[in-house]
Amino acid sequence: MKRIMMVALTLALMTGSAWAAEGKFGYVDMQRALNTSEAGKNAKEQLQAKLKKYQAQINAKQQELQGLKSDLEKQVTTLSETARAAKEKDYQQKLKDFQRFTKDAEEDLQARDAEFTKKIVEEMDKVVQEYGKKNGYTIIFDARTAGMLYADKAVDLTDPVLKAFNATKSTK
Repeated sequence: MKRIMMVALTLALMTGSAWAAEGKFGYVDMQRALNTSEAGKNAKEQLQAKLKKYQAQINAKQQELQGLKSDLEKQVTTLSETARAAKEKDYQQKLKDFQRFTKDAEEDLQARDAEFTKKIVEEMDKVVQEYGKKNGYTIIFDARTAGMLYADKAVDLTDPVLKAFNATKSTK
C-alpha cells in the first residue's frame, strides 16, 4: 500500500504540475547509510562485543553440559536407579537453563539491534530533512521503501547525507 502511494505521488508530481518540471528529486540508501555511518559502525561494534560475551558464556555452558552427559553415560551401569534418575534430572534442568539462556541472549541482541537502528534512523531522518531543505529538494526517497526499480546514481544522496550525519555525530 505504501509503495503504491509513493508511486502515485511521484506520478502526480511528474504529470500536470508546473512546478514538478523544476522539482529536484533524490534518494538515500538508508541501509547503506546505516551500515557505513560512524554511529552504525559503533553500534555494530557494541553488538559484536555483547555477542562475544554471550558466546563465551554459551561455550562454557555447553562444555559443562557435555561433561555432565559424558559422566552420565560412563556411570549409567554403575549408578543406582535413583542416582541415575537424579543425574538425568539435573542434566535435563541444566539443558533447559542453557536453552533459555541462548534464547534470552538472542532476543537481547535483536532488541539492542532494533534499538540502535531506530535511534540512528530517527537521527538520519532529521539530517535528510535538513539536507533536503538546505539544498532545495522537492522529494527525497528512501531507496529501500520507495519501490524503486531503477534510479540514476546522479540522484543518490547517500554519500552527502552520510557525510552530514557523521558531522553531526562528531560534534556531539
